[in-house]
Amino acid sequence: MPGYFAPDSMAVRVMSNRAVGLTYGQRALVIGAVHPRLFVGTVENTSHRETPYNRLALTARLFETVFLGSKDEADRALEFTRRKHATVVGDLPEDAGTHYPAGTHYDANDPYLMYMTMAFAFDSVDTMQNLLVRKLTPAEREALWQDFVTWAGLFGMPREAAPATYAAFRTDFDGYLASDKPFLNEEAKVIGSYLAGTKRGDYNTPPPLRPLFRTIELVVQGSLPRKIRDMYGFRWTPAHAAAFRGVVAGTRALHVQPPLRAPHPLQPVLHGKNSELLKVVANQERRQLRRGRRSMPEATDMRTAASERSERSALVAEEERRLG
Repeated sequence: MPGYFAPDSMAVRVMSNRAVGLTYGQRALVIGAVHPRLFVGTVENTSHRETPYNRLALTARLFETVFLGSKDEADRALEFTRRKHATVVGDLPEDAGTHYPAGTHYDANDPYLMYMTMAFAFDSVDTMQNLLVRKLTPAEREALWQDFVTWAGLFGMPREAAPATYAAFRTDFDGYLASDKPFLNEEAKVIGSYLAGTKRGDYNTPPPLRPLFRTIELVVQGSLPRKIRDMYGFRWTPAHAAAFRGVVAGTRALHVQPPLRAPHPLQPVLHGKNSELLKVVANQERRQLRRGRRSMPEATDMRTAASERSERSALVAEEERRLG
């Protein structure tokens, strides 16, 4: 059964590249954490605080389904997402830089936040495609952008919320990153560091998958704008840069099309869905949590301490009201 995107659309062609599908999600979350309204709205309303990689895997599967699945499969994914987003409403509990004071409102159905969510995902897809597979032509980039605008529209984003062209998007998005608006609160910095692989949890990935995930972490870190790496304080040495260039060159070489349009011998490996691998990661995280091993212990401890402070403040306020 056909999906929302034709098999020859740029969205399907790009999102079918496993090198893109396995890397863009982590990068989008790492770079997207610099938008306080998006970050706080997510962490304050997630049911996956103890299983962040399950959330990453679930989001990746939902996105992959809408791009690559049938319309029936996509509609189920879209309805699931709409139900989840219906309750994502609130206010920033504390200042997040000069542009986002405490009390700033967020709402998952805010058209601007819908656009920015799509923008971080698209920027990461665009970056990973051009790094790891091949550089798209201007016409292909425009077609990919328009497909992503359609995709965001399926989730409810009004068309007018997004720039009309790829060039306009680049000006808008790059301008945001270059401005003084991006801000990392301490929790965002910690979670992003785990996602980028500069911090480790209480357990490691399964040994057979470890080289793959270490490579993904290197690619994510190397693909970030320097400003974002500096905001996180990521260490990036000439050795890191050389290893990154080697991975990029090697991955691109795997995607070189044989002459005369002969079938690519690595087609089944390089292209397809990543659902099964994502399930392995999610299942491993749940098993380890049952053993008391946490994915992001520092982030969990920060949330616990913040909750205890909030409870104490509420008790003090209640006591003052009672006595006053």
